[in-house]
Parts: sequence; structure tokens; C-alpha cells
Amino acid sequence: MRGIARLVDVSPVTVLRYLALAGEACAQFHDSNVRNVKARRVQCDEIWSFVFAKDKNASPEMKAAGTAGSVWTWTALDSDTKLIISYLIGGRDAAYANEFMKDVASRLSMRCQLTTDGHSAYLEAVDDAFGIGVDFAQLVKLYGDAPEANPERKYSPSVCVGAKKHRVVGNPDLAHVSTSHVEKHNQSMRQHMKRFARLTAAHSKKVANHIHMVALYTTWYNYARINSAVKMSPAMAAGLSKTLWDVADIVRLVDAFETQKAA
Repeated sequence: MRGIARLVDVSPVTVLRYLALAGEACAQFHDSNVRNVKARRVQCDEIWSFVFAKDKNASPEMKAAGTAGSVWTWTALDSDTKLIISYLIGGRDAAYANEFMKDVASRLSMRCQLTTDGHSAYLEAVDDAFGIGVDFAQLVKLYGDAPEANPERKYSPSVCVGAKKHRVVGNPDLAHVSTSHVEKHNQSMRQHMKRFARLTAAHSKKVANHIHMVALYTTWYNYARINSAVKMSPAMAAGLSKTLWDVADIVRLVDAFETQKAA
């Protein structure tokens, strides 16, 4: 934020104000326009980050109030068009899983094959949101022993030694039970939003700013970024846009929202 403020010679407070404005505009646009998505295969996952401080350094009062500690971003990705269908920021419990899956279901126009990881909260959430109107499977990964906690391996994950595919509802094609595409998108989020990068001081200091950043990124990713897999923007591949946006289009979207808000 301070780097942007220095570059354009404005106060950091001004940058934060425009971030909030852009986040609100993009969230409203996504909610209104990413609807009736014709997705045949949808993958869901959660990506971890933290706000203000990590759990071990945050006070119990701040963690209870939700102003510090771990924050999870739930994402649903169309495996074919790479469109971000839905996202939700908050905890990783059953309540958030239910809200997330209801939003995913409300944005789809056809029966799809849904794949998630082995997180148990998805079971009830998918049942409540879709009932029997989905082909749902879980990909449960099996991990070996954790690496030795020496300085070289401190941040290395446990080794994945295998995976099991479980049919839950309907008749999912096991050949397409995968979370690879949404997990690859997790990497893209960490690359394009410094707030998600590990071992830096660029994490979000407030939950609201974290939400605004993800909303801005989602609109840019869906509409203004060419995805190498589909050779166009995900919104174009999904039939939600006829043209590739650029940053100027997002600026016009924010300006229109600001005018509407002022009125």
C-alpha cells in the first residue's frame, strides 16, 4: 500500500479508500453477473491466510472478534473455463461451508460434477445446497510422516503418498474426480495477491481490506486476464463476456459504482 502511495504521490489512506471502493464495486458486479453458469465440472477448495497476526500471536479477544488470526478463502472453479464461480472469506467451519455451497448452487444453471477435498464440512453443506441434484465426489489425500523440523524443512508440507476417490452423491465420473485445477488457482492467488504470500510482512491488517482485495482480484481474474489453458478470459470462455477487459474497464466499473453510491 505504501509503495503505491509513493508511486502516485498520494496518502496511503487514499489508496485504502479506493481499495474499499473497488472491492465493493467488484463484489457487487460479481454477485450480479456471475449467474446461470453452465459448468459441467466444478472443483472447490480453501486457501489459508491470516489477518493482523497469526493465531499463536493474536490475543484471544481479537480472535474471538474475528479481527486477527487465520482467515480462509473458499473458492469454486469451473474446471473447463477456469471461471471463479463463487468465493467466500471467513472461517473453515460448517457454517461457512453451508453458506459457500448455497452460493455455488445458486450460480449454476445445470447439474454438474462437484469435487472437493476430504474436509468433512462439505458433506452436509453439499447435501443442504444441492440435495440429489449433483454428482458429488471427494478426493481424500493421504499424507506420510511430517518432515523433520529443521531449518531447511520448517515450512515443507508432509509428503502426499496417495489419494482415494469417494463417491458421495449421484454418479460422478471418477476419471474427473480431481482438485488439481482449483489447487493450481490457489497458487495463482498467492502469486497475484501479496497478502496471501508466506514469510512476508504484506499480510492484511484488517479483514475488510482482505475481502476487498479478493473481490478486486476475482473480477480482474475472470474478466481481464487471459488464461493460458483456454486462451481467453474465463468470463469469455463461460459466455459471460464477449470481449477481453482491461484495467480501464475495471476503473470505469468502479467510477460507475461510486456515482451510484453517491446518488
